[in-house]
Amino acid sequence: MGRVARTHSPRPPIATRPRLLTALLAVVALTGTTAASCGDEKSSVALAQVGRSAVTEVIDAPATVTARAAATLTAPADGTLASLRVQPGQRVRRGQVLAVISSPSAQDRLRQAREALRAAKRAGRGVGVGDLGGSRRGTDKAAAEAFDAARIAAGKIGDQQLRSALLLQVESAQRQYESAARAADRAVNAVQRGVAGLNSAIGALSSAQRLQAQQAYDLAKATVDALTLRAPVDGVVQPGGTRSASGSADLAGLLGAGGAPGLDPSAFAPAQGGPPPGVDDAVPAGGRVTAGTPVLTVVDIGALGLLAEVDETDVLLVRSGVAASVELDAVTGATYDARVRSVDVLPTTSARGGVTYRVRLALGTGRLGEGEAAPAPRPGMNAVVHLRVREAADAVAVPASAVFSADGRDAVWVLRDGKADQVPVTVGVQGQDLVQIVSGVQAGDQVVVRGADQVREGQELR
Repeated sequence: MGRVARTHSPRPPIATRPRLLTALLAVVALTGTTAASCGDEKSSVALAQVGRSAVTEVIDAPATVTARAAATLTAPADGTLASLRVQPGQRVRRGQVLAVISSPSAQDRLRQAREALRAAKRAGRGVGVGDLGGSRRGTDKAAAEAFDAARIAAGKIGDQQLRSALLLQVESAQRQYESAARAADRAVNAVQRGVAGLNSAIGALSSAQRLQAQQAYDLAKATVDALTLRAPVDGVVQPGGTRSASGSADLAGLLGAGGAPGLDPSAFAPAQGGPPPGVDDAVPAGGRVTAGTPVLTVVDIGALGLLAEVDETDVLLVRSGVAASVELDAVTGATYDARVRSVDVLPTTSARGGVTYRVRLALGTGRLGEGEAAPAPRPGMNAVVHLRVREAADAVAVPASAVFSADGRDAVWVLRDGKADQVPVTVGVQGQDLVQIVSGVQAGDQVVVRGADQVREGQELR
């Protein structure tokens, strides 16, 4: 069974396909005939009988082993690591408490917000018409300060998912406050014009104050709640954050093949930077942390995958469900099974400047040469994926060296009445050694399998 190992460099124009002695031997063995030399002993032209064989077209692509999901948990506020409840390498379940951060500053903000909320709920009694404007301006100032402080605090959080959620909450709270404030303005103006009663204006103003205080309290409480770090996914714990060999964080590259339900891998962006080389980035219990400090990373390796880079010239042959075999740099002699899950629509640029598309595969079990089980890979390991994109089980096949290009069409030399006859053919599945011929020749025909570039129309062949 043949296969084609394609490269990702531009294909140069050629007049003939590669001529492989192994392909010639394959056809000879298949048909039970012997190759015939033509002309004198120095001739390099050879014939073989067309037979039937299985042909497989394979595309080779570089790949990286990927985890299904991962999350780096960071400190949401300045403080100390009060409790570390797991050990490196420990398996944890989603929702399990992993660590607790002690942050007096966050607790203090929550206490102040709680007191402000209680005061706002008591406000509104004993306010005169002349006090409404000043009270309104005071509420606006307090709200603006609270929203600014909330944005600054949220911006320090390293966990992208939590940071985005808090910032969205701040924006929503500010819009609600502004709507309530406009209602208060209308009520104040109405009182000052003598069109409505004082109670109406006081009620609207008090409502705006209570809303602002409630939102400030909710934001402060969310920060305090986030001080308890819980596992967002099932997986294995490792200390600190993640970073690539170059020192920059690249966790997103280790994801993408998993597809955990309801989980967006891009939401778990790792914290940038890290400690200097040779220093463990684990935070010990009792150690100081600042907002955004990576504390733990949970990696879900329950279902490993692969992220392959397929060249634009080959990607149209790759579809979901295509089977593949995988070889890992780290496990010599082992072969792993894989299957295509999806093919990206948008391209990426390869290291050599070409256009490639990411193909995501589910990685199966592996076997060593002796048949024993191969070790489970780790995320980030380098691999080569052999994608079996097309197969023909019982095809009319010729060696790849028999097919050449003539006037922009594929053709072969067929022996007719002892002379060479150029016959156009339609090529199907293209293996490395054998090529399927859909039309043009049939099993039993004699074709030139070596030296096709030395043959001329009508040339006598023995």
